Amino acid sequence: MKKLYYLPILVLLWGSVFAQEKSVLQQLDEIAIIDQKVMMPMRDGVRLATDIYRPKGDDPVPIIFSRTPYNFNSYRDGELTTRTLQSALEAVQKGYAFVVQNERGRFFSEGEWDILGTPLTDGYDAFDWMAEQPWSNGKIGTIGCSSTAEWQMAVAAMDHPAHAALIPQGYGAGVGRIGDYYEQGNWYRGGAGQMLFTTWLYSTQHDPMAPRLPEGIEQEDLLRLQKFYDMAPRYPRVDWKEGLSHLPIQDIIKNVNGPKGIYEEMITRKPNDPKWYEGGLFHDDMEFEKPSFWFVSWYDVATSPNLAMYNHIRDNAKDPKIRENQYLVIAPTLHCAYTRATDNTIVGERSVGDARLNYNELTYAWFDFWLKDEKNSIKEEMPKVQYFTMGSNKWQSSDTWPPKEAQMTTFYLDSKGKANSRLGDGTLSKKKPSKDNPDTFRYDPMNPVNSYGGNVCCTGNAIQGGSWDQQEMELREDILVYTSDVLEEGVEISGFIESKLYLSTDVKDTDLTIKLIDVYPDGSAYNLDETIQRVRYREGYEKEVFMEKGKVYEVNMTPMSTSNYFDKGHRIRIEVSSSNFPRFDRNMNTGGNTYDETEGIIATNNIHHSSKYPSSITLPIMKKK
Repeated sequence: MKKLYYLPILVLLWGSVFAQEKSVLQQLDEIAIIDQKVMMPMRDGVRLATDIYRPKGDDPVPIIFSRTPYNFNSYRDGELTTRTLQSALEAVQKGYAFVVQNERGRFFSEGEWDILGTPLTDGYDAFDWMAEQPWSNGKIGTIGCSSTAEWQMAVAAMDHPAHAALIPQGYGAGVGRIGDYYEQGNWYRGGAGQMLFTTWLYSTQHDPMAPRLPEGIEQEDLLRLQKFYDMAPRYPRVDWKEGLSHLPIQDIIKNVNGPKGIYEEMITRKPNDPKWYEGGLFHDDMEFEKPSFWFVSWYDVATSPNLAMYNHIRDNAKDPKIRENQYLVIAPTLHCAYTRATDNTIVGERSVGDARLNYNELTYAWFDFWLKDEKNSIKEEMPKVQYFTMGSNKWQSSDTWPPKEAQMTTFYLDSKGKANSRLGDGTLSKKKPSKDNPDTFRYDPMNPVNSYGGNVCCTGNAIQGGSWDQQEMELREDILVYTSDVLEEGVEISGFIESKLYLSTDVKDTDLTIKLIDVYPDGSAYNLDETIQRVRYREGYEKEVFMEKGKVYEVNMTPMSTSNYFDKGHRIRIEVSSSNFPRFDRNMNTGGNTYDETEGIIATNNIHHSSKYPSSITLPIMKKK
């Protein structure tokens, strides 16, 4: 009798569990019209593969649009994937159409792909097509991180009337030239090459000899093919710790039998090559008149240029309403890792505590306001800037970046001429030294300082990003170490960090690197940000100016950024050297092209510090409240 009595209850329970375990596709199919592999036409006849998910019914709805070079196909190796479907389900549940599209030349999209060179008209034409659909209310919001964000800014500058709002995240790959930063989409930092694109393009660029689907293929054939043929090459894994050491740089991908493609051409471009201005990068001579919600992280590859981009729009948009409708979040995470923060977020090996934020709620409140005309309270309640301060491990807010309370305070480098390694006598002090006791180190491009942690992405196993204890690295004689006295009270540093070094050398050209460190009472030394300057570009990126032996040159480093609380008992430290490899390519010290060189020469570099040569770092120290 007991078995008969409990059987209906068990059936009900299992039925409930089964209902809860419906697949994402089943849930989506119940509420959405699913239209995959729509071939959206561009003005030149090229068609871009597009998946559309929209609510059932006749009411026009706003659109959340994501365009990407990455594979969003619903099937991988014959198995259904759910990442894109989950995003679509969430959007449709909230009353949006979700549209995802591959850039031209990627996967099922027609045409030829060119990283950073995709025609701006593709974005404009996509907006035209979507806005004209009977199921569209005529308002489109764009969203995406990294390469799925890079195209948004330059297309926004075209001011399509349907493009109502943006959420660019980790968007440095789309920033070309902003003020002091000539990164050209993260390709450079201070004129030195960032090697992330070598590893990224190995697994991304399509070989021109690879098989492609015929142009003009019908949608019904694409829907059939996508289940067993997703157009995604499977590249062999590469040990990039070894692979990035190959010389010349231009042959690195070739050396690991990788695909041919745009890399071999792009690696030859200099920071101000005209080709950087032909494609999809945003440059600071372009107008920008769109409300935007920007997402940045402290351990990303382009933190400072991203922040400069935010400030540029706030300062230069013609419409005051647009200037006032720029919002910013700065999280203490790696590249595009915002939502992976936990109640104990570890970035590298340093804990920054509970770094979670209600990203999903903020995203949809933003789009509800701009795409649905909902009179919610997001603009009244959300600060212009939300930033996470490491060390004190808390979210803070400000009306500007940097916060208005930040006061630029200069610390000068000093020593008795032996600042080599953390065992040396290098100091940081607010007092300007009077006598010049230059610190000398030898930079050998065949034995560079290895990247250890840092603000980086996309380098495979070559570098682990984030904050790592630098103590062992700081035993190298080719790293100059300058450390403040023990802090008698805590200090918060929040904002841009400026640094100036005075250099003499015995070579035509070399690099200077600098790294900001938080030193704990037990000696642990955690990196916060880092930068580099190729000295031939010290007078600007339009020309190369080489050095004369023994002459002292002023070198202004590209600004860094952070928000960090140096607690009582901590010390502030910087490291100075001439390499940070393989985050940045090695300067061979010859004055040559770098990308085609196989041999370098050793540079004897001297950092001067005195009243005449005041090498310094200027920190944005927050006033006590």
